[in-house]
Amino acid sequence: MSRFVDTMVATAVGAGGRERGMTTGEPGEPVRRSWAEVHERATRVAGALVAGGMTRGASVAVLAGDPAAIAPAVQAVWLAGGSTTMLHQPTARTDLAEWAEDTLRVLRMIDAELVLLGTPFDALSAVLDQHGVAYRRLDELDGEPLAAPVEVDEDMPALLQLTSGSTADPKAVRITHGNLWSNAEGMRVAAALDPGSDVMVSWLPLFHDMGMVGFLTVPMLLGIELVKVTPPDFLARPTLWPDLISRYGGTITAAPNFAYAIVARRMNGVDDGAFDLSALRLALNGAEPIDPVAVKAFTDAGARFGMPAECVLCAYGMAETTLGVAFAPLFSGLAVDWVDPGELEAGKRAVPVAPDTPNARAFPLNGPPLPGLEVQVVDESGAVRGEREVGQLRVRGEAVTPGYLTVDGPLATQDADGWLDTGDEGYLVDGQVVVCGRRKDVIIMGGRNIYPTDIERAALSVPGVRAGNAIAVRLDAGTRRERFAVVVESKLAGEDDAVKALSKEISARVVDAVGLRPFSVVVLKPGSLPKTPSGKLRRSSAASLVPAAG
Repeated sequence: MSRFVDTMVATAVGAGGRERGMTTGEPGEPVRRSWAEVHERATRVAGALVAGGMTRGASVAVLAGDPAAIAPAVQAVWLAGGSTTMLHQPTARTDLAEWAEDTLRVLRMIDAELVLLGTPFDALSAVLDQHGVAYRRLDELDGEPLAAPVEVDEDMPALLQLTSGSTADPKAVRITHGNLWSNAEGMRVAAALDPGSDVMVSWLPLFHDMGMVGFLTVPMLLGIELVKVTPPDFLARPTLWPDLISRYGGTITAAPNFAYAIVARRMNGVDDGAFDLSALRLALNGAEPIDPVAVKAFTDAGARFGMPAECVLCAYGMAETTLGVAFAPLFSGLAVDWVDPGELEAGKRAVPVAPDTPNARAFPLNGPPLPGLEVQVVDESGAVRGEREVGQLRVRGEAVTPGYLTVDGPLATQDADGWLDTGDEGYLVDGQVVVCGRRKDVIIMGGRNIYPTDIERAALSVPGVRAGNAIAVRLDAGTRRERFAVVVESKLAGEDDAVKALSKEISARVVDAVGLRPFSVVVLKPGSLPKTPSGKLRRSSAASLVPAAG
């Protein structure tokens, strides 16, 4: 039996499982179920699955929106010896024909035996019927409780995590029981998780690794109190997030950088005393580049409500390591490494400078690798680089996936020595991991490596640009004509004179920041920039929004 399943069951049937649980249904009709109740429901669902013919090692997909239904469903799949895949969820603006085509491609890729269907996606059963996809409705799954979990090995898949943007060319990270256990244990230690006192609050989507692993699997595994709402709940009213932290005494939360920028702006419009955020000890910022300006805006806004600035925890992670790679030291807040831009871009060295140095680059320190993981920096030939030397980040350890599932078949992720190439550039300083950017996004001009985050931060500093909605687009990559454009969202879109002035100011700020002028600046109305299902900006897709170069 896997350590992961053993621990999950022991937690559920113990005192902690009876005392702690998850609250769902906010802000309408909140309902709390203990982890013991979730487990009891999961055993009945698992019994129905096994009685219906589900086999050990089966791949089962889940399409549901209610966390209260998803939690026992995914646990049931694990109890029945299968692996879970959370399908990307269609929204009101989704073309259902395209969604069906993409979803069928995913189901074939993971060799899904069954889809578990729950509200509000029951209406999609007709689409599955049309294509001959086997499914069971979650509200109809109720059998005799499974007497004991189906025995599985540590190297069997537990979670097939779709990578961000997995649609036309899908890819699933094969996370084993051993991977899941190891990373959960590493995060438990690094974050000093305490089931007896911690309360986790989250709106993150469960089809994303941070939501599924960090804010459902881990609290269910360890028996930590959880308050769980959905992304539409947050987007409809961003202040619901601090409201829930306040009312439930939340101690731990997490989100990508863009969400902190949004909630900071909304909290500034709320009266003093509206929230009590004094219990918050860990606000993890990860899943996309961390902007120190956005973090400061969040801590400044939260200070009025008693939130300690040191609760911010910068983190580096990826689905390929199950979730976490590195966590900053607890209660240290945002720590920034200021480096010389010339040495960084031309010399690939992170030479420290004073923060007031002109155009100094600011990179958050993401802390040391989690227990059980190693991080190394190498050059293009694989030679190990030294302290503050920039190169390719790679990671090794028990939490690292053995491979992907792709439409062309399985694909290994590790080299002969067990190292995974993360695809990121960065460096190490005093044992802490610093991420400069994705290698595929680095803009190379005049022998300099320009990181798109520097361009984007400059653009976002211009009044009128929507917070968190700027993309630096690499053009003519790999050619002598390589250049870049900047695409932003603004409420001024459509007003010719205002757009002209805004574009001019963006261009000037970018020149000040990186010494290079963008080929063009494109201003779009809010909601136009392409994003992954989890809300992250998609640089590669944004290239189509830039008018063709002459």
